[in-house]
Amino acid sequence: MSHHLIEVRNLHYTYPDGAEALRGVTFTITHGESVGIIGANGAGKSTFLLHLAGVLLPSAGSVRIGDCPLSRSTLAEIRRHVGLIFQNPDDQLFMPAVFEDVVFGPINRGIPRPEAEELALRALETVGAAHLRDRPPYKLSGGEKRAVSIATVLAMTPDILVMDEPSAGLDPLARRRLLRLLTAFSHTKIIATHDLDLVLELCARTIILRDGTVAADGPTSALLRDEALLAASGLEKPLRLQGCPICSSAASL
Repeated sequence: MSHHLIEVRNLHYTYPDGAEALRGVTFTITHGESVGIIGANGAGKSTFLLHLAGVLLPSAGSVRIGDCPLSRSTLAEIRRHVGLIFQNPDDQLFMPAVFEDVVFGPINRGIPRPEAEELALRALETVGAAHLRDRPPYKLSGGEKRAVSIATVLAMTPDILVMDEPSAGLDPLARRRLLRLLTAFSHTKIIATHDLDLVLELCARTIILRDGTVAADGPTSALLRDEALLAASGLEKPLRLQGCPICSSAASL
């Protein structure tokens, strides 16, 4: 058994207002895979990610991490292995100072304070944010908040890293740092994003969600070149795969 394995079977989720967000999602993600989850707004990406960390529980179907099925009674075990980075860093940062935010998770898991502080400092160093340790989160830039929110998850030493729009709001330099960081993470990565160039660079496999269902699941390079599939899913080819409009216009003259 690998606690990195993720098995999703016929997953359905309906919000209290009756909106059906997921309708029979099924797939398996194995140890060490980097998987992009893409789709138009409302396709079900964020709802799906929230199930992986037990923030939401299925209306029907199942989610399994290794041999551990997701249920109210297994949330603590699931969260030992799955680290979730929210789309909005402000949802993850709530302590008076950065270091206290990062050390909170390990301490909450029962790790002794000295060891928890070592984990927190190592995580901040990994994301290049050790110099921010005494700063209040509300005084950080968007990129700094993103780095610290990632550190709060890395300090928990997860086996599976789940990210919702990790590059949103980052300037080019911060985005390149994020790419280097995620490339160095050797365990399983699941990235939901509209940044298809990031998916192309980081993820060998991509799953396209459309109206709460799996529209396609396959090699990233093939799916992101399929213009008909992307258009049907409310998406466009990543910029790296689009021809230069000036050169294309000149060639057609």
